Amino acid sequence: MKTPKLKIFEEPARVQRLVFRQYIKDAILICAGIALATLGLKGFLLPNGFLDGGVTGISLLTSRLTGIDLSILILCINIPFIYIGSKQISKTFAIRTFLAVAGLALVVHFFEMQHLTNDKLLISVFGGFFLGAGIGLAMRGGCVIDGTEVLAVFVSRNSSLSVGDFIAVFLTFLLFAASAFLINLETALYSMLSYLSASKTVDFLITGIEEYIGVTVISERAEEIKEVLVKKLAIAVTVYKGEGGFGKNGLVENDRKIIFSVVTRLEVQKLKIEIEKIDPKAFVIQHTINDTKGGMIKKRPLH
Repeated sequence: MKTPKLKIFEEPARVQRLVFRQYIKDAILICAGIALATLGLKGFLLPNGFLDGGVTGISLLTSRLTGIDLSILILCINIPFIYIGSKQISKTFAIRTFLAVAGLALVVHFFEMQHLTNDKLLISVFGGFFLGAGIGLAMRGGCVIDGTEVLAVFVSRNSSLSVGDFIAVFLTFLLFAASAFLINLETALYSMLSYLSASKTVDFLITGIEEYIGVTVISERAEEIKEVLVKKLAIAVTVYKGEGGFGKNGLVENDRKIIFSVVTRLEVQKLKIEIEKIDPKAFVIQHTINDTKGGMIKKRPLH
């Protein structure tokens, strides 16, 4: 009778350690993201008047035209998107995003550094690279430091446009068209190069926030995992009936449930943590999905 009691007391402690380690990991990723984004802004883009896409680009353009401090604009312009994120994703996501954006604004305001090069090509490419790396690492940490992605998720859930389509077709075009008209064509062209460099870096780190991931879970505690995914994370699942094959102890013939779900990149880490809380020995398979049809996921029309 002693062994089950020990397991009962050990289980909450294991979950707490798992959650604590994840918080530390997320904090490190967010701080690294803020540092790299600041390097891209202060070391390359800002001293040379180049722009980027999204909220950061809007802030840079507004600061250049009005003289308002960039850090104030970064925080103020992101606030509406943070509010949308609290409604569309989660309050935890919104709080993390607010803290990350506030941290970026503070570091940009107080941190001074000399620009690293006068070569316009290097400025546009590496400014975009470091800014994109910062955005990508922050997303890995469970938040964003540019609210455009939040708005894009909101639009994609309420129309047939995907996240990537919305950013590429609308925001980017409008921002760089405005910079060409209000500043000059050369700055707009170099800024487009910065944006492309940033977006490819984000893709490299995140593989696209609109990408779908198929997740298959095989576990002895499949019913508990299903309840958490459906009720806590609001993720749709499909349950298969499977048969055991050959395992560590030889032939296994008992029936079991197999859970399958399709989620976005932003949801994968949260899903894996919840599974590990319940069954650290669960067999989890992930694979990318190029497209979907029907169900609860909208089709991406331009892919």
